Formats: sequence, structure tokens, C-alpha cells
Amino acid sequence: MRATNGPVTRRRRNSIKKRVSGAWGTKHTSYKIARQTLIRASIYALRDRRAKKGDFRKLWINRINGALKTMGYNYSSFMNGLKKNKIEINRKMLSELIIQEPNAFKAIVEKAMAK
Repeated sequence: MRATNGPVTRRRRNSIKKRVSGAWGTKHTSYKIARQTLIRASIYALRDRRAKKGDFRKLWINRINGALKTMGYNYSSFMNGLKKNKIEINRKMLSELIIQEPNAFKAIVEKAMAK
């Protein structure tokens, strides 16, 4: 009698099909195509996890720039002022200050833009 490992194979295949259960058409029923779909989805997930970091940085820069425009300054001269005055605060924290503590942000801007 030849052992085929049927239950193990079925379990492995069903687990892959379960992971792509939201896919349309044959992509969630056929094992071969489901496996290809899972590989493609993993590639997209990796790419987008990395892209998300850049997207957030763009958002922070836009928030900072928008807040500075209302005060009559621009982003590049503000960042230059931060470096010259040795104020080490990252863009994420500046963006949060704009939302949570606008007065603290104004104080930082005045200090950075001081001649």
C-alpha cells in the first residue's frame, strides 16, 4: 500500500485557499491559481508597507508647509532655520504639534526663524 499523505496535502492546500478567500473567481477555488494570487498579494503587501512610510512623510511635510504658509513662512527656510538653531525635532512631531498644540508650534517657528 502506497502512502500518499492525503490529509497533510489537503490541509496545506486548504490553508492557502483560506488565505485568499476574498479573491474573485477561480483565484480562491483553484489551488494553483490561489497560490499565484497569494504570492502576488505578498509582493504588493511588501511594496505598500514600504510606500506607506513615504506617504506619511509627504503628509507631515504638507501639514507643516500649510501651517507655515498661514504664518508667512515657507517650509524650506523653516527647516533650514531649525538646523541652524540646532533644534532637533522630526517632521512627525512637528505635524502632531500643529494639530495638538498650535501655540507650541508657533513658539518653535519663532525660535527657528529668529535671525
